[in-house]
Amino acid sequence: MINMTELEKLNAGLEYDFWDAEVDGVKNRALEGCRKLNAIPMQNTGQRAAAIQTLFGSVGENAIILPIFNCDNGGNIYVGKNFLTNYNVTILDVAPVRIGEYVMIGPNTLITTVNHPLSPLGRRKHLAVAKPVSIGSDVWIGGNATILPGVTIGDHVVIAAGAVVTKDIPDNCVAAGVPARVIREIENDIIKEYDKK
Repeated sequence: MINMTELEKLNAGLEYDFWDAEVDGVKNRALEGCRKLNAIPMQNTGQRAAAIQTLFGSVGENAIILPIFNCDNGGNIYVGKNFLTNYNVTILDVAPVRIGEYVMIGPNTLITTVNHPLSPLGRRKHLAVAKPVSIGSDVWIGGNATILPGVTIGDHVVIAAGAVVTKDIPDNCVAAGVPARVIREIENDIIKEYDKK
């Protein structure tokens, strides 16, 4: 078996030691990037846009991130155009978080890609495993929602405030509850609007 660093294990989707110095270094760079972004006044849109581009893996035009924003890597966050996060959003992007266009995220929302063992011994060993999260386009995530590791949320979805998303959510629906489940389907009226033109 090939010896792997803890960061290589993390990137391969394997269990890794989150106290490892190299892994911790990624988080420290993200903390500094978030500190810089959060310190820039909202009126300085150009400076904020540059800070977001530096922090994220990729970002489309018109990204608005209200303070206070926190993340674990930054480089693992990929967002499309017209992305909006409200106050106090945290994205623990140990694994990639891919978000489509026209997505709004409500205040105090957590998107996390990292999980820890149920085993007390595994937690004492500082073990973690990361799974990517994918969020489609035209999604509205209500305040105080939690998106857990490995989840895929489709296009044209509303995640109700306070929901805890533990499993994939299909396109064109509203999901609510703990754990979140589909409570109704919604029409994709974007298609109709473009058909008029």
